[in-house]
Amino acid sequence: MNNKALEGIRVLDLTNVLAGPLCAYQLALLGADVIKVEVPDSGDLARQLGSDPALNAARMGASFLAQNGGKRSITLNLKLEAGQTVLRRLVASADVLVENFRPGVMERLGLSYEELRKENPSLVYCAITGFGQEGPLRDAPAYDQIIQGLSGMMSVTGDEKCAPLRAGYPVADTISGIMGAFAITAALVRRQRTEEGAFIDVSMLDSALVSMGWVISNYLIAGTTPKPHGNDNFTAAPSGTFRTGEGLLNIAANKQEQFEKLARLVGRPELIEDPRFAKRESRKQNRAALNAELESALADHPASHWEKLLVFHGVPAGAVLSLPQALGLEQVALRGLLQEFEQVPGAERSIKVARTGFKLSNGDPDAHVPPPRLGEHTDEVLAGLGYTAADIRSLKEQGAL
Repeated sequence: MNNKALEGIRVLDLTNVLAGPLCAYQLALLGADVIKVEVPDSGDLARQLGSDPALNAARMGASFLAQNGGKRSITLNLKLEAGQTVLRRLVASADVLVENFRPGVMERLGLSYEELRKENPSLVYCAITGFGQEGPLRDAPAYDQIIQGLSGMMSVTGDEKCAPLRAGYPVADTISGIMGAFAITAALVRRQRTEEGAFIDVSMLDSALVSMGWVISNYLIAGTTPKPHGNDNFTAAPSGTFRTGEGLLNIAANKQEQFEKLARLVGRPELIEDPRFAKRESRKQNRAALNAELESALADHPASHWEKLLVFHGVPAGAVLSLPQALGLEQVALRGLLQEFEQVPGAERSIKVARTGFKLSNGDPDAHVPPPRLGEHTDEVLAGLGYTAADIRSLKEQGAL
């Protein structure tokens, strides 16, 4: 089956580390021809990042492998005029360009959107930055943790003892990358109708704030200043993480009928008539007391027992798992979330990477080739643009490749 929804679309990926590479990776998984344009010798910084020193030394770090499958890699020195000329030629053949330099960098190189659209008026140009192309923070450096702090994410993560707390993975980078891929595909759909390109300005701070949905609306609309609630769900009770006889269990009995069913299943039907817990709002106000009552009952069995029982009877519940346990779930295997590449050149081993979080009826997204070695496709891509072997040798001698 054909899973190449973006087949025929060429993307130039000038990005580094996570947000930008993840954005372009989503497009590659959907069949786009993604050409990763990297700095000669060092390449994407993510090539040197990850928990395996041997992979880092080989410029195939685990952080790079995670979001660069399906791409081709070329090296290009954009500080040299010869390198800029090659990029302009690439742009003329492309549909999309993604970059995550600080604002103004591409303009100083003479490679701004306004300049590059002269080569290709229908170019979709996506710039991913910490704060966007304007505003007092425009030129400030931004990393995931900086954005988590400035957005208020950290202020509502953890509990009153440990908040503010950083999320356990680079959530701001990740959201920004997905936001960029969404915006690019929308711009491509519009281009089909109008033949017009677009400049897309993705802000990590904006993206992080947008992702906070209910927290923001409760403040803006209901006037409630958000507070860290730890593992409790502030919208309902009993809803959160509970201790059991063995292991932790998440329960989301958000509806009245779910609470009543939960009370009966754990052997505490009297909680239903208790005035502290009888109504939704009273349960929220007496959350600590209700949690204590439920944990006393849940102590009789392990989390695995309660999970099966509650889910069978329609009460949302799930054990709190480690990452290895989560990846080992039969559900994850059945969905085919992970893709394996055998003996990846450069890494010299087999690797598994995550694909997209969705499936398509005409074929699931995947990366058709493994993550590339640095500059692996330079000669191939340039030859496709009409450069001769002598031209390529000359560019290499100039330090442009």
